[in-house]
Amino acid sequence: QVQLVESGGGSVQAGGSLRLSCAASGYTVGSSCMGWFRQAPGKERERVVVIYRGGSSTDFDDSVKGRFTISQDNAKNTVDLQMNSLKPEDTAMYYCAAGGSRRSGGYCPRGRAEYRYWGQGTQVTVSS
Repeated sequence: QVQLVESGGGSVQAGGSLRLSCAASGYTVGSSCMGWFRQAPGKERERVVVIYRGGSSTDFDDSVKGRFTISQDNAKNTVDLQMNSLKPEDTAMYYCAAGGSRRSGGYCPRGRAEYRYWGQGTQVTVSS
């Protein structure tokens, strides 16, 4: 059975950094679309980033572009999200997702409904 386990969440001051890790089992990273989503109280779960083209290309949400980076480690079968210059509005539960179907050209879908597998989430809290 596929399992995705997130780690690395916590509480930080604005301007700080966190590195989230998604460890996959029963699933090989890069075999289908995957990425990170987040959900704040009272809001829809939204895309943070999806990774495609074998990990060489990314599709970040505008709200995190330039501050977050994603890396795929095939040897460790993990996908990490490096979050820098964190803002209070980044506060949310962060989820790793996988199992999305690739589109023409190697692009991956942005919608949460397109992903089959989900982790349990890890909380990120940024205080001002």
